[in-house]
Amino acid sequence: VMVFVWYSRGLPDPRKVQRQSGYSTEILDRTGKTVLYDVITDQDRRFTPLSEVPQTLRDATISIEDKEFYKHQGFDPLTILRIIKNVIVNSRLIGGSTITQQLVKTVLLSNERKISRKIREFVLAVRIEKTYSKDEILQMYLNEVPYGGGTAGVAAAAQSYFGKEVKDLNLTESIILAGLPQSPSRYSPYIGGPLAYVPRAKEVARRMREDGKITKGVEQQVVGELDKVVF
Repeated sequence: VMVFVWYSRGLPDPRKVQRQSGYSTEILDRTGKTVLYDVITDQDRRFTPLSEVPQTLRDATISIEDKEFYKHQGFDPLTILRIIKNVIVNSRLIGGSTITQQLVKTVLLSNERKISRKIREFVLAVRIEKTYSKDEILQMYLNEVPYGGGTAGVAAAAQSYFGKEVKDLNLTESIILAGLPQSPSRYSPYIGGPLAYVPRAKEVARRMREDGKITKGVEQQVVGELDKVVF
């Protein structure tokens, strides 16, 4: 408790995790339907309400990133034990992060591999869970997480990879996108190689099947489509 109190000093305001600015600006034609230009700052980032995100993309993201998302309070207690074990046995700071923790790391903290940063991440994750609903946290995550190629959030990613609005993504496309945030450069078909996304997408499909989100037959269908996807 004393450690957590100590590292709670000077933390960012949890409410700052909800972005108010920094989105890309779209310039439309006179009909208001055709995009003429995108004005982008550091990243291509567009806001998408959770209601417009297909359930398949939500399910795929939760299955591969944090299957207990709707059950925990910001972090998995077993993660602390895994981190301690990895530090002692492997001398490396490795440990799975929940969706809430990933949101904290992306928006409020840095990627530095230090125990102090990890403790701050835990504290902020708990505070954010007490401030926002699960759906609000998932919405923020999907709008903030990097998908590679200078894109941040599912709206920009859907346009960049598939030329689609988020709401129009099919299951296979949702599975591919859900797998990218872990290592966007490694899995991106533009950077990692034409089929770099396939192994990760197969893992996402397997996790969805194990979680009862899709059947074995649907998993096999998706796997059969992966190398035929047009970006």
